[in-house]
Formats: sequence, C-alpha cells, structure tokens
Amino acid sequence: MPDQLPVTLQDVRDAAARIAGVAHRTPVLRSRTLDRLVGAEVRVKCENYQRVGAFKFRGAYNAVSRLPADQLARGVGAYSSGNHAQAVAPAARELSTTAVIVMPEDAPRAKREATAGYGAEIVTYDRCTEDRVAIGQALAAERGLALVPPYEHPHIIAGQGTAALELIEDVGELDALVVPVGGGGLIAGSAVAATGLLPGIRVVGVEPETGDDTKRSLEAGRRIAVPVPRTIADGQAAEIPGELTFSVNRRLLDGIVLVSDDQIREAMRFAFERMRTVVEPSGASALAALLAHRIDPLPRRIGVVVSGGNIDVGRFAELLDN
Repeated sequence: MPDQLPVTLQDVRDAAARIAGVAHRTPVLRSRTLDRLVGAEVRVKCENYQRVGAFKFRGAYNAVSRLPADQLARGVGAYSSGNHAQAVAPAARELSTTAVIVMPEDAPRAKREATAGYGAEIVTYDRCTEDRVAIGQALAAERGLALVPPYEHPHIIAGQGTAALELIEDVGELDALVVPVGGGGLIAGSAVAATGLLPGIRVVGVEPETGDDTKRSLEAGRRIAVPVPRTIADGQAAEIPGELTFSVNRRLLDGIVLVSDDQIREAMRFAFERMRTVVEPSGASALAALLAHRIDPLPRRIGVVVSGGNIDVGRFAELLDN
C-alpha cells in the first residue's frame, strides 16, 4: 500500500473554509477564440484577480492563520522573489503580526514596493551567490520568527490547492488541468484537489525551458537541481523542486511540458488583447503551453490556472515589445 500523501483533499477543503471571506473566490473566464486556437473547451482560473495579484495569498493565509498566539506575537518570516512575499505580508497584517521578507536584489520593482507597502521589512540578497533559505533560517532563529516557506509546508500546499477546488466546483468535470510550476506548491495542491474530485483527470505542469528542474526530476525519479534559471518567468526560477512538493507531484502528475520565453510573451499578449486581462510571465506559462499546442494528446475540456498578474506597466510593455 503506498504511503499516504502529506496533503489530502480534506486538508484542501479545510483550507478553503479557513480562507473563505478573506481570500477572493477568483473568476473563471472563457474565450471562444482561445477554444478555437487550442481545439478544446478551455476554462481559465484567474488567480491574477486574487488578493495581492497571485494565488500565493491562499497558502500564506492558511499557514499564518494556524500559528498560535504566542508565535504571532513574535512575527513571521519568509523568502520569496515576490508573490509569496506579497502574500505573507498582508496575511501577517490581517492577523495583527509583523513580517520580515528575504527578497532577491533583482526582484521586480513592483513586487518589492507592494511588499513594503503591506508593512513588511525587506532584507535583500544576491540570488546568484547567496542562499535565501539559509538567510531566512538565520533571521528566524535570531528574531524568533515563524518561517513561512513558499511551498514546502502542508498548509501552504493545501491552501494553494483551493484554486483548483474552486475551479472544479464552478465548472464541473474537466479532462485535464494545466498549471504553472515553480517550487511545486500550486500544482501539488491543485493535483491533490483535482484527482480527489475527478479521479480520471490528467494534471500537467508547465515550466520555462531554462528552468526544467521538475521535469528532469520526474524523469529521473529523484530531485534534480539546475543552474539558476534565466527566464522572464521570475516566479518559476526554481533550481530544485521542494522535497515535500516533489513527493506529491511524482505520484499525481501526468507530466511536465516546457515553454519558451517567446511563447510566454505571446500568451501574455493574447490574454491582454483577447481576454482583457493582465498576466505576469510566470502566470502565463500554462496558457502558453495550450497556445503552443504542448498538451498531447489534447483533452476535450481543459482547466488552466493563470497564477498571477503582478507586473508593472513598464516591464509589461518592454516584454511585449520584444
């Protein structure tokens, strides 16, 4: 009998009850043009309309809200390139505690400014020469903070899975679910929810071509590290899958497909011009996989998660001008 997964469908349902009324129940969009181009019925779960502009608020609030009162009094810490930072900071504020966030020096300006705007203290580091986990652990030990990781925690994974739970509740049966992959928390939680509700569903992850650590790891049957990815999809620039997330994904995913930066740009352009919605590069990768016909065989009815929309107007214009 296989070992039990570290996160269950009931955990995702419990997270949904906990975040109800705090996180947004985000819209699901449909585009006839998208359906025609893809050759299937596509339902787009728009986490770019979530609080803080990304799915990350779901897991952050689920995790922080479960901390005991004495720990909340001491504060929380996190490390993130942006969206998790922006999620932990307002979650901490909602729960009347403080947040210290470790962010790379080259994190997008909009994400740094938003994180500071939520009242968090920001500590920067060089992502090419320094270890954000070590920095975060040292700060947590020094200040007595509860470290809230971006994906390596059951409460984070369960919270992220509420996006897929809502999608399936809203649209009914799906043949496949396509989800962006960074550290693996969103797709792990989504896979738990989707396969728990629809046992026959295919769950497919999408990574940028230069950041294919999860794809390589699934093929090898163990976690494989890659060099720091150079991609416009900064939220997917993971070097190695999380141990906890990989333990879920290796059992529940049907595979990983890759997309180029140019394909991500085209998906951002399509979302803006045809669906009237702004999507950041990491958020657009799953949509890019559909538009680039990377899903084979093609299911009849597909759910796709747009994971975030945190991008400033200057960067958005720059990317689409290339």
